[in-house]
Amino acid sequence: MTRLEAPGFADAQARDRARRGAAAVFPDPGAYGSTVFGEDRAAPVGDGIDQLRLVPPVFVPQRLERLLELGEEPRPEDVLLSTVVGGLVAPYPLYVSAFGSTDVSATGAGVSLSRQAGELGIPLVIGENVVPVSGYGRLGQQERGALLGRIEAYLKAGESGGGVVVQQSTQDADAEVWNTVYSDPTASRLLEQGRLAFELKVGQGAKPGLGGQTLLRRDQAAAMADRFTIADLYDRQTDAVLRSGTPGTFTREILGQQVRLMRNNYPRCRVWVKLPPARDVGEAAETCWAAGADAVTVDGAEGGTGWAPTVFLQHVGLSLADCLGQVDARGRSLLASGRIVDGARAAKCLALGARAVGLGRAALIAVDEDPDHGLIRLVEALALELRLVASALGRYDISHLDRTDLWPQPAHAPADRAPAALEHKGALMESAEVGQ
Repeated sequence: MTRLEAPGFADAQARDRARRGAAAVFPDPGAYGSTVFGEDRAAPVGDGIDQLRLVPPVFVPQRLERLLELGEEPRPEDVLLSTVVGGLVAPYPLYVSAFGSTDVSATGAGVSLSRQAGELGIPLVIGENVVPVSGYGRLGQQERGALLGRIEAYLKAGESGGGVVVQQSTQDADAEVWNTVYSDPTASRLLEQGRLAFELKVGQGAKPGLGGQTLLRRDQAAAMADRFTIADLYDRQTDAVLRSGTPGTFTREILGQQVRLMRNNYPRCRVWVKLPPARDVGEAAETCWAAGADAVTVDGAEGGTGWAPTVFLQHVGLSLADCLGQVDARGRSLLASGRIVDGARAAKCLALGARAVGLGRAALIAVDEDPDHGLIRLVEALALELRLVASALGRYDISHLDRTDLWPQPAHAPADRAPAALEHKGALMESAEVGQ
């Protein structure tokens, strides 16, 4: 079996967590008594979120409130992590990001992720183009990664908490994916439980402004040429061609109308919208919420699990820190994704306004490391870190994190790497006051 690679990502950290779970939050216990630990200044500077510090206060009135409730000093395990993610109740401020029709998610990882997400009770997003490429899965069809197989795996694993979010793009609209799911007997269980959502995909982090892109075998391409753009870029010895979708055309009026149509046509579903790391992402998010969206998901340019032009991965789109600086959630459900692998980065995103964070490459690597328990162990580690961080900050409900818990990068980090929206303490404090 081919080992999954993730260049530029914290691959080793994700695999360690998939193996050791919560134990991976601390150093190797074999080093205890023979090693002293401190900040690793040789570590990469990272992006704008990495450069922010989580800074606990001395005075912790919320800890006093929790102490009075409990009748004893509160501990990290007393931190409440449960939340409502885009209308779906979840035990953690986490969800599994969209994985569509790529081979990585279609060769068993998609079903494994679905099952483990169901066990955890966290929302699972099934990405675009699964039906046009892999099929729906009715009538005994056994296509790899078929949509129904992922939904069934999620349902069999757990009947409470979380939910399934089915994404649709331009090509999926032609395949009537939402109509098919909405009327399917299997999905009706999710509807009855209030655990089904539909997500309109406007864009994504890895390639903002472009549609979905994957490689197909040459024998697959002919059957899809009427729905996708097919480009033969490689020599004949390479059994692969590029399949490209369309990004869709949006104005403020078109996007708002799309959301209203979703609410009207699928009244029993929650409505999500996924936005790319665009320069007008704040305006787009406001448009979606005003039209009635239950959640807006924002991918930073750091995000991405699929196939994309290399130049886009390096040069196109806002960072996640800048996206969060542009969007003012004001208590609404903002979801964020982009290189989430540990509780510190997750906590920073929550403090910057996100309601929950998405696990993309980390989730895929975790199930690649352990198809049976990798995602579950990864979430165990994240949950412990979130509780430790929140407790240290004097917060005993994860939703209480805010920008006052953050501080700019340490003095030894290059100042010009800080996100423009978070340049100095004053900007952070002012932003926090406006949001209260």
